[in-house]
Amino acid sequence: MKNIFIYETEIGELAIADNGKAITELYFKNKIDVEGKNIEETELIKKAFNEFKEYLSGAKKNFDIPLEPEGTEFQLKVWEALKSIPYGETCSYKDIAEKVGSPKAYRAVGLANNKNPISIFIPCHRVIGSNGKLVGYGGGLDVKEFLLKLEKEN
Repeated sequence: MKNIFIYETEIGELAIADNGKAITELYFKNKIDVEGKNIEETELIKKAFNEFKEYLSGAKKNFDIPLEPEGTEFQLKVWEALKSIPYGETCSYKDIAEKVGSPKAYRAVGLANNKNPISIFIPCHRVIGSNGKLVGYGGGLDVKEFLLKLEKEN
């Protein structure tokens, strides 16, 4: 059974879920799903939230918590590639498509990015359009802009 706990943060309400050994989801307010989950602040969820708070304060640039996203083989490759985008930098969907060995699959990369179940910890907010514009984000473009600005300033 998965555990989930909801927090109020400066970017709004969010929930972090685990499976007892790794973080499996991070939900923004508009997408929190507690169905079938035990509402409990486990030690792992608490550690993840503490790392998130350190990230928001600018003190943490890389996360140490174990992550276990669930997805297709392609999605897992994309999410792994997202973790390689350095703090404070951005890249395009096309860049990620090339990194996963599918240079013409930038639309599929966009769909995989959209399905990222552990936003922020797997930094899909660092992916922007090839024209340099901010495009789509599960937490809203205002949150994406906030996170990118936070990273640029630290």
